[in-house]
Amino acid sequence: MSFSPDAAFAYLRRANEQRRLAHAYLISGPAGSGKRALASRLANLVNGNQAQDIFVTGALDVFVAEPGSKSRRIVIDQIRGLEHALQMRATAGRRKVAVVSDADRLQPQAANAFLKTLEEPPNDSLLLLLSALPEALPDTILSRCIPIPLARPAAAAPSEEELEVIELLSEIVAPAVAGIGDPGRAKTTLAGKPGSPTPATTGVQGAYHLAQGFQRVLARVRERIQARHAAALKAEETRYRNTTDGAWLEDREDHFKALSESMYLQRRAELIEVIFRWWSDVLRERTGVNSHELPAAAAQTRAIAAKLSTPECLKRIRRIEELRDQLGRNIQEALAIEVAFLSVFRF
Repeated sequence: MSFSPDAAFAYLRRANEQRRLAHAYLISGPAGSGKRALASRLANLVNGNQAQDIFVTGALDVFVAEPGSKSRRIVIDQIRGLEHALQMRATAGRRKVAVVSDADRLQPQAANAFLKTLEEPPNDSLLLLLSALPEALPDTILSRCIPIPLARPAAAAPSEEELEVIELLSEIVAPAVAGIGDPGRAKTTLAGKPGSPTPATTGVQGAYHLAQGFQRVLARVRERIQARHAAALKAEETRYRNTTDGAWLEDREDHFKALSESMYLQRRAELIEVIFRWWSDVLRERTGVNSHELPAAAAQTRAIAAKLSTPECLKRIRRIEELRDQLGRNIQEALAIEVAFLSVFRF
């Protein structure tokens, strides 16, 4: 059962009013489900604060740990700092609230250190763990938190490019699912598209084909965005040619160039997120969680889950997270994608 953010807050508010609030909660849900907003509302509630985003403004007696290192992990020094803050005396009548955002990114040493805090929580403390992938947390941590799963927000229908990425994943994975490299066993619905890879094999060749296919999808995304903005610039040029001195043209060109790049980076991030969600489904299958973010790919993710161990699934999810972070730092796109896919999709 999953809550809407308002239903979850109502449940927690009743527990607080009845003095039955637990010492630790795991607020989970996919991106956009409202985990951080719910944590802010609960932190404000228990201490009587005015409505505020604790991740932006901070708040008295509220302490936050989230990924911040180059590896985008929560390291042990952050947890030690959190523990030290929790040992301090709270302001009279208040609770010390510790929030671990993206808790599934705790380094093993940090997770072990935080487990001790969960086992022996300081007086007047409230521990909130937030995660889009709770299946990646150790059972020892999961068992010490009350789960508050949030429902996936209503989403628009997948875009053409997102559907194509899902199809690419299904087709390239098909030989691995069958356990052979026979192209005749794979679907061929992409074979008629210009530049599409031949339904391939397992191993390095299959991973490379997938990387190439994904980059072709990205290239089409960029072309469409640029074409749309070129048409918009041309319309402006026609409209204002006879009413201005033309000095605006260079500024508008720069504007549309920057806008195109911004929109492309956003769409690229969304397509990387599809791959992350695909692997999250593999992990859920592996750990026995009957939930799919990409139901259309359930057969493939189920079959891959049967072939890989839980640590191997986690390793590949972490590699996708690293790719996402690398692309955010403007590392060469094509090289970063190929290197990552060769390690993530080599079955």
